[in-house]
Amino acid sequence: MKARAAFRTVTRRTSQALLRLARNWLRIALTALAIYISLPWVAPALAKLGLNAQADFIYTIYSPFCHQFAFRSPFLFGEQAFYPRGAADSGYEPFESAASESEAFLEQYRFWSGIYGNRAPAPPATIDGLSEFSVVQQFAARHFIGDETIGYKTSLCARDLAIYTMIFVGGLVYSRFRWRIKPLPFWLYLVAGLGPVGLDGFSQLLSYPPFEFWPVRETEPIFRIFTGGLFGLMSAWLGFPYFERSMQDLIEALDADHAGAV
Repeated sequence: MKARAAFRTVTRRTSQALLRLARNWLRIALTALAIYISLPWVAPALAKLGLNAQADFIYTIYSPFCHQFAFRSPFLFGEQAFYPRGAADSGYEPFESAASESEAFLEQYRFWSGIYGNRAPAPPATIDGLSEFSVVQQFAARHFIGDETIGYKTSLCARDLAIYTMIFVGGLVYSRFRWRIKPLPFWLYLVAGLGPVGLDGFSQLLSYPPFEFWPVRETEPIFRIFTGGLFGLMSAWLGFPYFERSMQDLIEALDADHAGAV
């Protein structure tokens, strides 16, 4: 009898916890998103203050979710907000030029060259050398967080920041008009959401080895932000209404179970 009573207690408490979660899912989701899109900006601020251990912790926990390439990430506290590769043909100083003058980057470059180039010490990076695709360059750009001159990069790239920021913005709009907003038609999501970001991303990917279907292509930061933001907004428009329906179904099921138990 005691075991049965204990089981009922656990079941009831679990049901109540799930009910609270279902009723407050949007608030929880928006809080989590707010934290997720804020910490990438905290990391460069910590690095600027010399709090390297704390900054490295944030870069590390975000690393599984983003490539963190310095040439595709926003920078704070430096000469430019972005340092795209020269192939982007943007108005910014190319990453190759800025990185070749950064001792912090050269240190990363030598380290990864020693691992993947099977030689130590590695020769210094040069602008011409950095213009060519290499595994060493990619790893160095991933692990390089910046310096006093270039600034310090965010822990998410520009496209990812745009994606999650616009999901958050879409969630805020949905929280205000949640009973009036219907899910985005899936065909429109494919065209307006996945289409631009897929075309932009794959056209870059397929220009690099081992594909090399056309000359190397790098997108300017504004296009990364635009396509990422559009994808994030369309994802919010599609996902939040469907999630709301699922949570309402869960609430009804839990209320029915509770009524039956009483």
